[in-house]
Amino acid sequence: MTVSRVNHLISKALTAALIFTCLAIPSAQSAGQPRKILTGWIPYYSIKTSLPAALNNADLIKEVMPFWYTLKYDGKNKSAFVSDLYAPANPSVPIATPLAALRAAGFQIIPTITDGMDKLVLSNLLANPANRTKTAKIIYDFVIVNNYDGIDLDFEGFAFVDGNTTWAKTAPSWVAFVKELSALLHANNKLLSVSTPYNFDPTGKQKGYTVYAWPQIAAHIDRLRIMTYDYSVAKVGPIGPIAWTEKTVAYATSIMPASKVYLGLAGYGRDWVTKVDGICPAPFSKAIKVGAKAATFVMRDAATLAANYQVTPIFDEKNGEATFTYTKAYEGLTSDGRSTICTATRTAWYQNAQSYKIRSELVAKYKLGGVTAWTLGMEEPLAMEAIRQTALNIAPAKVLSTLSLDKTSALYGSAITLSGQVSLEDKSPVAALPIRIEGKSTTDTTWRNLGSVNTALDGKFATAILLAKPMNIRIATDGTWERAESLSNEFSVQIDRTISLSASGTEKAKTAFLISGTVRPRSAGAVVSLMKYTAGTWKNVATATTDEKGNFLFPNAGEARSIVRYQVIVQADSVWRQVAAPEFSIIIR
Repeated sequence: MTVSRVNHLISKALTAALIFTCLAIPSAQSAGQPRKILTGWIPYYSIKTSLPAALNNADLIKEVMPFWYTLKYDGKNKSAFVSDLYAPANPSVPIATPLAALRAAGFQIIPTITDGMDKLVLSNLLANPANRTKTAKIIYDFVIVNNYDGIDLDFEGFAFVDGNTTWAKTAPSWVAFVKELSALLHANNKLLSVSTPYNFDPTGKQKGYTVYAWPQIAAHIDRLRIMTYDYSVAKVGPIGPIAWTEKTVAYATSIMPASKVYLGLAGYGRDWVTKVDGICPAPFSKAIKVGAKAATFVMRDAATLAANYQVTPIFDEKNGEATFTYTKAYEGLTSDGRSTICTATRTAWYQNAQSYKIRSELVAKYKLGGVTAWTLGMEEPLAMEAIRQTALNIAPAKVLSTLSLDKTSALYGSAITLSGQVSLEDKSPVAALPIRIEGKSTTDTTWRNLGSVNTALDGKFATAILLAKPMNIRIATDGTWERAESLSNEFSVQIDRTISLSASGTEKAKTAFLISGTVRPRSAGAVVSLMKYTAGTWKNVATATTDEKGNFLFPNAGEARSIVRYQVIVQADSVWRQVAAPEFSIIIR
């Protein structure tokens, strides 16, 4: 396909995304919305298939990982830098085009950075504290400059290039790096995702890729994407058997909130030579032999491959994958020019729609964050439908909201600080969630919206609020297809009116004078009493009511020479309790 054709396709995808986002997606309150359990990678080399696959399944997807960047080493400056893989592969399609389409679809964008350095270079870089800090800052700056929602680290060199004898040395540096990068990202409400091969409980016989130190990084990451595939590479077998997959998922959820864990789905299959009869032609002699590197194919082509050789795939229940065996003849010339033919028996394994169904069901069983597809666009249409049906059957996650106040009584015009946290049942925080602050007074029949605040990355929030009158307050979060609605505990908050007074400190004997003031909040009809201390007791000597501005006035005909003690009281009513201003004295001369 030509570059211009790819550009045309992506432009169409962008238009489709805008229409889809504005017109086709039902509101969060609509019935029948699936839980958004699907995430996936969008490689730089397959935009023409991966981007439409993401946009066409936007009802299932909350976030995507553009597979567009790698971390390289600049020997001259002795520093890491982020290298763009997208632009060289798509010279006529600006990166802004797919990004606009993804953002229009409402996706969080968490691009993946791979380890593009030579053997041990990255591990040695992270072993130096200064270089480690510098590398974390480089990645953080990259996220901020591009306004991404976070970053996904796919540093597979530790596992497959450096050698397992280096793991004990690399793991502490890796953990320190994750902590530093996490702190930078979380300070700006950005997410940290990590993609790694499998790990198992270290107390068991098989331990997995321990270099990634899941228990040590668990508290510092927001996503763990487990590459539950490539179980069989050199030898014939399933891509990621279901028991093996569930075992690593069970371990992951035992050491971190399950909502952080994402199970990998393989969108590809492998095809091995298991037997060869005859002598193969020279061009095939190295590739067509038992033990040769397996061929690969994408899931959407599996049925066609089997049909071409007139075989029917079978579903292996034990492994949760499809497989078929076929024969293929290779005809040609030997290296010395003789005609020859060989027949190879080949066996293929791959994950199909049924495979995706049983793996996506683990999301419900373990309450995982979701599944992660390598890669979007490889799958057959029925595989997406299998995920969708599972997602429709998964109940929204329960949300727990807690509310605290710095005080439960205050004067009118004084702020009250609300704080609290929103989390899922497994205690994992719910970040960037809009919280509605609600209030209900004695005269209200329903709860009223008083304001709003968003949770931070750790699920916590704090905000100051001014209440206009005494009321009960709580916080609420709206339900979506992803989370259930929530209501917090309630607090009864007493707000007292304030009284400001205007009175002279001295007055002439037997001369009229005024005592005035204002009650806040300003309203008409509040009953105000002027109290005078006489013969050892307080007596009500005058009563007034406030005008529409909250003002009141007490005329006084005059007093004999003395020191007179007064106090002003605003009487209780159906909303407000009684309050008294501090007593004051007037010297009568």
